[in-house]
Amino acid sequence: MKSYKDLDIYNLAFQFSIEVHHVSLKMPKFELYEQGSQVRRSAKSVKDNIIEGYGRRNYKQDFIKFLTYSQASLLECKGQLETIQELYDIPEVPEVITKYDGLGAKIFTFTQYVEKNWKT
Repeated sequence: MKSYKDLDIYNLAFQFSIEVHHVSLKMPKFELYEQGSQVRRSAKSVKDNIIEGYGRRNYKQDFIKFLTYSQASLLECKGQLETIQELYDIPEVPEVITKYDGLGAKIFTFTQYVEKNWKT
């Protein structure tokens, strides 16, 4: 790996954060700066924690810590999306939730790989 951009989990997290951004703009105006802002921040935090962890990859425990933060942000984002799904009729939301389920599994698997195989 030459860059965090070589990580599949980063590329998916980036793509999904863009999708969440666009979906959040379909919410009612009064929610754009409340729940809309929160779901956008949590979606972007997933990718940002992957980047920060990669930046600390020479320190195995730091890398794992930021991958864990990324997983936690993903769960927050998913929870926000589930609330949005219940409150508003935005057809793309269920598909985005499913995508985050897959990304969560990939982050978990990558974290396990780092725990077992990463050399510091």
